[in-house]
Amino acid sequence: MVKNQPIKTFISGLDIMDKFRDFLNYSFELTDKIHIDVKTILFLLFILVLTNTILKITKKVFKKRLNDEDKDKFTGVFSFLQYFIYIIVIIIGLESSGVQVSVLLAGSAALLVGLGLGLQTLFQDIISGIFILLDKTLSVNDIVEIEGKIGKIEEIKLRTTRAVTIDDKVLVIPNHKFLTESLFNWTQNGVQTTEEVTVGVAYGSDVQLVKQILLEVAGNHPQILKVNPPAVLFNDFGDSALQFKLLFSLKNSYAHMRIKSDLRFEIDKKFRENNIQIPFPQRDVHIINEK
Repeated sequence: MVKNQPIKTFISGLDIMDKFRDFLNYSFELTDKIHIDVKTILFLLFILVLTNTILKITKKVFKKRLNDEDKDKFTGVFSFLQYFIYIIVIIIGLESSGVQVSVLLAGSAALLVGLGLGLQTLFQDIISGIFILLDKTLSVNDIVEIEGKIGKIEEIKLRTTRAVTIDDKVLVIPNHKFLTESLFNWTQNGVQTTEEVTVGVAYGSDVQLVKQILLEVAGNHPQILKVNPPAVLFNDFGDSALQFKLLFSLKNSYAHMRIKSDLRFEIDKKFRENNIQIPFPQRDVHIINEK
């Protein structure tokens, strides 16, 4: 019995190998012409893991050579490209394993057409996101105005851009909007912007005093830049008022609404102290009594 033990062990090992081979060759029939076996599935898993490892190493190598601004752009573009790489790897793996991918694609042509139409806007957003990242149309912390909404860019992704409005609401903008709609980027030329406050005073007011008060109010505000001093323009002779425009520069243009409100409060206060009236619209009505 002892002498036969190695032979039995060898035969048992052959049985296990046969069972394992049968397991690898076990086939799943998807259709009459399309089938896939276990070894093909395992092979696909292997090449996907290998591809994933290579992509991670490649990503780390390139990111080390880029500055912080370009790292975010590279990450966004790379995350989009890797999906195409996975698709190509899967197709090559299936073809090399004997699976007729062309038959599979032909059989699902109608489904793919419908899926493509449904994903048209999605791919449009993704392509737009790549253009935004590459041509620097937008950057994080830019203040933009689109479709009458103003927001500060917080995050740029491949499909959408996330902004926070002045009233602290999150604005999610599909990226294709930036290519199809008119976009005002307040800070693309720099963080400093020029803002204005208009005011009308009654005819007969001392215009030099009005100019002095406006410059004083703007000069006393802590968030108005002194490097580019405020200026006052005598804008027009209006129907019922002399129109003035106060120009000033800000470094935090995102807070322009609050700063303008502060200036208007202070201008009204100073005008009252100096007996300068802000007139309301007036019309002279002449009544002709015809007999």
